[in-house]
Amino acid sequence: MLYYLFNYLDHVFDFPGAGVFKYISFRASAATILSLMIAAIYGKPIIYKLQKLQIGESIRDLGLHGQLEKKGTPTMGGFIIIASLLIPVVLFARLDNVYILLLIIATIWTTMIGFADDYIKVFKKDKQGLKGIFKVIGQIGLGLIVGLTLYYNQHVVVREFLGGGKYVDKHSLITTVPFLKNNLLDYDILSSYLPASLGWLPYVFICIFIITAVSNAANITDGIDGLAAGTSAIIGLTLAIFAYLSGNKIFAEYLNIMLIPNSGEMVIFAAAFLGACIGFLWYNAFPAQVFMGDTGSLMLGSVIATMALILRKELMIPLLCGIFLVENISVILQVAYFKYQKRKNGIEFARENRLFKMAPLHHHYQKKGYHEAKIVTRFWIVAIVLSVVTLVILKLQ
Repeated sequence: MLYYLFNYLDHVFDFPGAGVFKYISFRASAATILSLMIAAIYGKPIIYKLQKLQIGESIRDLGLHGQLEKKGTPTMGGFIIIASLLIPVVLFARLDNVYILLLIIATIWTTMIGFADDYIKVFKKDKQGLKGIFKVIGQIGLGLIVGLTLYYNQHVVVREFLGGGKYVDKHSLITTVPFLKNNLLDYDILSSYLPASLGWLPYVFICIFIITAVSNAANITDGIDGLAAGTSAIIGLTLAIFAYLSGNKIFAEYLNIMLIPNSGEMVIFAAAFLGACIGFLWYNAFPAQVFMGDTGSLMLGSVIATMALILRKELMIPLLCGIFLVENISVILQVAYFKYQKRKNGIEFARENRLFKMAPLHHHYQKKGYHEAKIVTRFWIVAIVLSVVTLVILKLQ
């Protein structure tokens, strides 16, 4: 909104300083600062309100050190992230940008799913929360919206340089394949054997799978103080860099990466996302004063997945979101190994001989005696290394 106001003041009245709003770097910086301020200033009143409503986390004794001390800590703190993310985006981003609109929809959509889950757990006293099938249906719905928009919307283009300073914008479903010299993959190949009316199906299926997988993985990672928020902040910063490079002609040409017109506007969203996650850590770092709950964790994963799809970097998700991936795989392996041992050696043997002491992986280290603050810090370090490697891949072609 402020972009349009100051753009009008600049053109009509030549208002001093109004032209600075044209620059993505300025608006991204302002969005980061504002998101941090909103989280820091309004986080405490929100936590107080949640406590007053007795929205506390119901803790099941899993035998983890210091776990029961967290009983009564308010949940649904994801609202702090949502407010400190959306307000700066609405103020500083261009709301006629298809990518910004998609990200706002992804944020609100999965926040509603997460809120429904937390509401059932807290107010209906049902520890199972929203049934898994309804969560998946909601995530599939978002995947359909994102996939069909990117497939059909004519404003979703990539810029192909023809030489001699000439270029053409093409609506194309190409994506980046890491480590390859000719590192572009066209998703239209997957639909070449389908009728034209079903050509969208393979790409939309991929979008649904990625959004559902990353959203659920972020949800699983949200198990100890600061882990999901800090990891998401690191990933968000990396995606902000990708968005800036992909939307800038000079850098895109130099790095030989795909130029995606108007994707630079996503830097504002990613910057607000970064600020919101860091601001939430003010209250969520150990010992946590509030938990984000599914209200926040499902949203974090879906937004990260949507940004990666828009930037054509979805094939880098296993590396960029390596913490989420390993946490998810640890649960899958734990369940599969338990079922295998139960079938082969009986349930008592299976219970006493688990693959991990406890899943997800962060609980395994808690069971081994590591303090959760140390676990979180080390996971953050790994996330930083993975993000740096993901950025370095840009030149490994």
